[in-house]
Amino acid sequence: MLDIRKNSNRKNRNLNFQGNSYFLFSLFFFLFSFLSHAQVTSSVDSTKIRIGEEILYTINVDTDSTDVVVFPEEQTFAPLEMIESYKTDTTFEASKRRLIKKYGLTQFDSGHYTIPPQRIFINNKPFFTDSLKVEVNDVPVDTTKQKMFDIKPAVEVKNPPFDWLSLLYWLLPIILIIAIAIYLFQRKKRKDAAEKQLPPYEEAIVALKTLDNSQLLKENKSKEYYSNLTEIVKRYLDREVDEAALESTSDELITRLMMHKDAGSFDFDLETIRKLDLIFKRADLVKFAKMNQESGQAEVDRKTIEEIINETHEAVPEPTEEELLANQEYLEKLRKRRKRKKWIMGISGVVLVVILAGIIYGSVTGFDNLKDKVLGNDLRELAEGRWIKSEYGNPAVILETPEVLIRTEAPTTNANKSVVSGRDIFTYGKNTSPLYIMVSTTQFSQKQDIALETALDGVLDDLEQSGAKNLVVKRDDFETEKGIKGLKAYGEFNVQVSDNKVLKQKSTYELLLFAQQNGLQEVLIVYQNDGKYAEEIKKRMEASIELEISEKDGQ
Repeated sequence: MLDIRKNSNRKNRNLNFQGNSYFLFSLFFFLFSFLSHAQVTSSVDSTKIRIGEEILYTINVDTDSTDVVVFPEEQTFAPLEMIESYKTDTTFEASKRRLIKKYGLTQFDSGHYTIPPQRIFINNKPFFTDSLKVEVNDVPVDTTKQKMFDIKPAVEVKNPPFDWLSLLYWLLPIILIIAIAIYLFQRKKRKDAAEKQLPPYEEAIVALKTLDNSQLLKENKSKEYYSNLTEIVKRYLDREVDEAALESTSDELITRLMMHKDAGSFDFDLETIRKLDLIFKRADLVKFAKMNQESGQAEVDRKTIEEIINETHEAVPEPTEEELLANQEYLEKLRKRRKRKKWIMGISGVVLVVILAGIIYGSVTGFDNLKDKVLGNDLRELAEGRWIKSEYGNPAVILETPEVLIRTEAPTTNANKSVVSGRDIFTYGKNTSPLYIMVSTTQFSQKQDIALETALDGVLDDLEQSGAKNLVVKRDDFETEKGIKGLKAYGEFNVQVSDNKVLKQKSTYELLLFAQQNGLQEVLIVYQNDGKYAEEIKKRMEASIELEISEKDGQ
């Protein structure tokens, strides 16, 4: 009986302990939930949307300013889709801060959906938002007012027109290169053939032997045989007696040979000329009238041609010493002419190759880029070179420039009419250069409020006195990226280089003025606008401007 009571008491104690543990766990969970809800909340701008509309889902996190809050990038909103994650906004109140994170969600199927809890880490501890329900509705369509149409058939779309201009850029240089290569090859081939050419007499005898070895007569090709035979003798006479022999007709050649005989130029035998005339006439009848010559006549004519060539070779007078000397001088001139022509052709070929290479390079990278590479572009070199960031004057003007500015002596200007305790001027280039930069800082000895509009008028007067003619002025407010406000003047002017000379090309300028207590800071940029690199330089310098602000001004 005692054991039964002990067991019963033990069971009661166990039940009490379990009940207390469950109560403590529930209390802890309740407190944790309360703290989490107090720190992390979520909301949507609408619980009902149409298909494809955006729901703006917002998570608010209230924490101490020292807490580290992380919104995981892998947040999932399934079954809804996230279309955009907006930048986190932060607001402060005393030692507390509120982080506001927004997400754009949507769904393309109608129905009732639940946005699941989202996890946020605060000091590496996870916190969860509440789940939210949203309703996605179909877009109503009134079929009685909205007409229904059949699906249109597929339409064949024509291919875009071929870009012939682009093809021409590539094809034309290639064709020119190929044509030049063929021309040079053919020229070298002709030159080699001319160097290997035999003397006139030896060439004619070799050609006759080659004709003997042909099968033209055996194949009954009399026309081809006589064509070759007459060409052999004409070519010999062309090289040895008359330069127009090869281009002359048979009758014209006989007439010219008779003229050479009558003039005494060559000691031709009249019978030799008559034999040659008969062979030419017989050849013309075979070639053009298709006459069948007697058997063995072609061999006889071939032998006669060889005799004529031998007789003519003997009749040609040997050159005198004067002729040989004149010929030697002529050959020397010809050699020099050929050498000069060779140099001209070589240089022309190199120039042409360079031009073609430039066309191809310009087609690929742009002709402006080619022009800058060949002719040079000072502004491009400055824009793409290494820039220097430095401080100038007091109070300092901090900015990036393509080159370091050099301190120059301060001239006497309208600003010196006030009480000036010091002025620092730093410049790069001249006002006639592609780029001119001037940074000026002025310190006044007495406390005064500086009116930027008045100061700007004085600086513009100084600019005109330094040679800026036909000055066009536009004014606007200016603010640096750090939020420092100033005044800007910009426009164009002509640079005066002497008393009677003003440059026709206008220069573009931009003048920035900043005022501090007892101080005036000035940045002047003058450039010859090329439409690209000058603007890049100006914008980069503008974006880099920082000013040293005195403590009083900062207050």
